[in-house]
Amino acid sequence: MMTETSQTLKSDSLSPMPIDIKLTPVLQRIESIDLMRGLVMALMALDHTRDFFSSVPFSPTDLSQTTVALFFTRWITHFCAPIFIFLTGLSAYLYTVRYALTTGQLAKYLLTRGAWLIVLELTIVRFGWGFSWNYHDLYGAVIWALGWSMIVLAGVVFLPRWAIGLFAVVIITGHNLFDTIQPADLGTWGWLWTILHVPGRIDYLPGYSLFILYPLIPWLGVMAAGYWLAPVFLWTAKPRKTLLLILGVVLVTGFLVLRLNNIYGNPSWFVQKNTLFTLLAILNCEKYPPSLLYLLMTLGPMLLGLVVFESAKRYQFSKPFIVFGKVPLFFYLIHLILIHGAAVGAREVSFKINIQVSEYQHNLLTVYIAWVLLLIPLYLMCCRYARFKQQHPEIRWLAYL
Repeated sequence: MMTETSQTLKSDSLSPMPIDIKLTPVLQRIESIDLMRGLVMALMALDHTRDFFSSVPFSPTDLSQTTVALFFTRWITHFCAPIFIFLTGLSAYLYTVRYALTTGQLAKYLLTRGAWLIVLELTIVRFGWGFSWNYHDLYGAVIWALGWSMIVLAGVVFLPRWAIGLFAVVIITGHNLFDTIQPADLGTWGWLWTILHVPGRIDYLPGYSLFILYPLIPWLGVMAAGYWLAPVFLWTAKPRKTLLLILGVVLVTGFLVLRLNNIYGNPSWFVQKNTLFTLLAILNCEKYPPSLLYLLMTLGPMLLGLVVFESAKRYQFSKPFIVFGKVPLFFYLIHLILIHGAAVGAREVSFKINIQVSEYQHNLLTVYIAWVLLLIPLYLMCCRYARFKQQHPEIRWLAYL
């Protein structure tokens, strides 16, 4: 357990809480954060299992074709990227406290770690998705966005804390004001707008392209928001949980008010063929790039979930998620190769025993069974790596994996 200290909040910490509130030094990892991170990593694996084991020829969120089960299988995984990137910003601050780093040392770590993630996205991650060393077509997805967000955060950390919070709020709430601007409107600079705000393909050399799936601007705000909120986790439990609860309720309420009234922050929803599908339309927020309402819909419940994870008794079933949350990058790299390899093997077996592949790949139950079974070896590998990492703190490069 962590012990309390008589340290007081610094003047640049983020809330009007009493100045004599005690802090808790981060001598160990905070399990509620690891649990939240690990849970969304497991959900991400569900989404990727669906990608590899299902060949449904339409988007699972296309309300004109989808089923309720397929929609929610995809929708629940919408929580993954926002929570993971938010917690990365939060963890960057706690990493500074844990190892007594200066701001300059943290900035150097963020720069090198961010650059490393971009390299991984364009090489190992690309291979995991395609099982091919043909890099004519590259993709800028979540690890790409995570890497660039860390690089930008390396500069943002030098700002006063109030300015970091303002930076996050302005980006998250204001970026939808620019939705009408398209890359073609900027002429030769259109490629930059594709990277920053509008998904699309950039042909940078003849026969070589980069498809930006995760435009950067909103994600920069999400990571900065996590960094800004992080000092709350040095507070004692009661005021910390109170503030997280208030913020979570505010975000969820903001989502409901803006979304139900089609005010701002996402393309409008329309009444569907029945009440249930109308509810799906309300929940079907834009992810590419993540709209304000998409972020409110995902980050609000995350804050409430952190309160629950800190308050509730830890059951044995939470242990695997905590393990996943301790080694998220390791999990990410091996889960792609494992799931893709399993899908290839399953198709080969289906051919040999004469199962129709189209029927096999459209079976959502198969996706869930494969997901659960694949989490078992992932857990065993992550346990072994987490144990090795803990036993060898002197190997500093392990911080990059």
